[in-house]
Amino acid sequence: MLALSIGAAGMTNALSRFENSARRTAAAPLDNLAEETVERSQAKTAVIANALVVRTADEMSGTLLDMLV
Repeated sequence: MLALSIGAAGMTNALSRFENSARRTAAAPLDNLAEETVERSQAKTAVIANALVVRTADEMSGTLLDMLV
């Protein structure tokens, strides 16, 4: 199902953004601290949103299979 792959790709992208921001903060803690905090917060929200897409797609697939059985 396309929604599953889209959600998974979105989670992968958001996790990468979070990790990159954490690395930048660890390398230079006081450079752009506010900006990096916002970036990690946005990445966290994106992971949650994409996880909900995956969960909804999974539920829809289950409902579809139940209807076919």
